[in-house]
Amino acid sequence: MSAYPHTAVTDSDALCDVPLPVLGRDVTVPLADGGEITYAALDYAASAPALQRVWDDVAAYAPYYGSVHRGAGYLSQLSTDLFENSRAEIARFLDCRPADQVVFTRSTTDSLNLLAHVLPAGCEVFVFETEHHAALLPWSDARVTVLDAPRDPAQAVATLERALADREPYGPALVCVTGASNVTGELWPVRDLAAAAHAHGARIVLDAAQLAPHHPVSVRDLGVDWVAFSGHKLYAPFGSGVLAGRADWLQDAEPYLAGGGASRTVARRADGGVDVEWHTTVARHEAGSPNVIGAYAIASACKALTEAGFDRLVARERQLIATLRAGLAEVPAVRVLTLFGDDHPRVGVLSFVVEGWNSSRFAAALSAEYGIGVRDGLFCAHPLVRALLGGDPAAPGECGAPASSLAAIRVSFGAGTPDEHVERFIGAVRELVRRGPDRG
Repeated sequence: MSAYPHTAVTDSDALCDVPLPVLGRDVTVPLADGGEITYAALDYAASAPALQRVWDDVAAYAPYYGSVHRGAGYLSQLSTDLFENSRAEIARFLDCRPADQVVFTRSTTDSLNLLAHVLPAGCEVFVFETEHHAALLPWSDARVTVLDAPRDPAQAVATLERALADREPYGPALVCVTGASNVTGELWPVRDLAAAAHAHGARIVLDAAQLAPHHPVSVRDLGVDWVAFSGHKLYAPFGSGVLAGRADWLQDAEPYLAGGGASRTVARRADGGVDVEWHTTVARHEAGSPNVIGAYAIASACKALTEAGFDRLVARERQLIATLRAGLAEVPAVRVLTLFGDDHPRVGVLSFVVEGWNSSRFAAALSAEYGIGVRDGLFCAHPLVRALLGGDPAAPGECGAPASSLAAIRVSFGAGTPDEHVERFIGAVRELVRRGPDRG
């Protein structure tokens, strides 16, 4: 059976000119003055719109949906084949090693919590304070060392090397690091960090939630042990995620969830208890009926991005980033947040503050007056944003827009963003700053 049965997309569609068609590109929204305007979705870092290709593939498959791994009927067999071929497609997209496993989860957060569940006894985890909460918080059952925010890539590598060299006793260790910051968009030196981790007997997991939608991710080339990412940031918002990488820790641990699918055999004992033999394959951590549509959507997005050509996508995104940075640089009241400096490479994610403006109010004005959707707040990366803004890293706050002025505005875009949306955003920032907060 084909991995993509009855697809509604042709090869010429997959190779269309960028930006890639996404759902919602023609949606209009009301403005405060009573008018309407085409919505400018500039919040890709939170959730990217679905690619039209993904939506068409899912719609074409939907009538053939059936139970996965649980039926002898044609639709069940078709769905099982589709599910497993989706796993193989994602492994190709990530350039996985032959022995690596691709486990389907709900999200990046779920993937990293799964990895935290399978850590061997005595494992120590090293994570920079700059990480998203999904990478900062799952490790409660391990010894955690939180590393200070580096101010350049070389410092990040040196900081990690010192921490790993000083650890005692010398046992299992895991480093968790982002590929691209969800706050600044800056690219991290993943390959160098992986080499440093391995040189000191540690393993490394890459949070690729922000990297995978913008750049190719090769498990082999980067040298990481695992990679985690979410479908909803990869133009496939159907509630699925991926943890891909080495199998040994996954096979040695108790199942993440206990239930059907994870068990190979179950027998009742004479004393009334139950004996269970668990699978040693990916099924060990995929109990319950899987999200086949979510898995297929991710695979479809992976295929669409690969066929479109990351070289083209990256080149165009760099042009949009240059346009955005140049436009904001002309507004003196705007301060762009950065760890590694203004010239450091980044994906299409940028956060900033505007002098004299509350960030929540500025974001609301962009929506009400210009039809532009951005994010404001601390972006589920409280320590990093507070450090960049000069606040107390330990202060409480919300993932959304806190009432305090200690918050930022984030603009983010990707393969589906028209040039006009970025140009409209720059013009809106200029106008709002010129008018001032009293009239905003």
